[in-house]
Amino acid sequence: MGHHTFDSSRADKLEQADRRYRFLSAEELLWALEPAATDTVADLGSGTGFYTDVVAPHVGDVYAVDLQEEMHDYYRDKGTPENVDLVTTGVGDLPFDADSIDAAFSTMTYHEFASDDSLDEIRRVLTPGGRLVILDWAGTGSGEHGPPVDERYTADDAATALREHGFTIEHEAVRPETFLVVATLE
Repeated sequence: MGHHTFDSSRADKLEQADRRYRFLSAEELLWALEPAATDTVADLGSGTGFYTDVVAPHVGDVYAVDLQEEMHDYYRDKGTPENVDLVTTGVGDLPFDADSIDAAFSTMTYHEFASDDSLDEIRRVLTPGGRLVILDWAGTGSGEHGPPVDERYTADDAATALREHGFTIEHEAVRPETFLVVATLE
């Protein structure tokens, strides 16, 4: 289950605000993330930087983490904010010091990296009390959008995995096609 990676040749689709905001608005992401002006934040699976650009004006630094260099090339061509650093790696091998990230978020990419190794790595780099926001395609969804349903997780799957890795669930919401989980590191 899971580990479906978005085809970078379709990157233009990730810039369609009407489609993206249908599932997660800028306001909802900022509400869930609770950014502070001095925070260092990681966007896990940043793609073209669509949501990175939402968060960047509200924090000190953002690491746009993506496995595909082609996504970073797209983001560079689009224009990367000054406080954003592009990092090409998988979530299971983050090149950050322990306790160095105040918050992290994943928009529509949890199904690509969901594993014990990745959750251990997120736990390692987050500061105590650090916040993690996951918005992803729901395993209970119809499959009309996003990856095939059999490659998705449910909100309960994600929340259970996070609890097993030392997170407290602050908020959980299930929608027709997506789920949102907001967690803090114990």
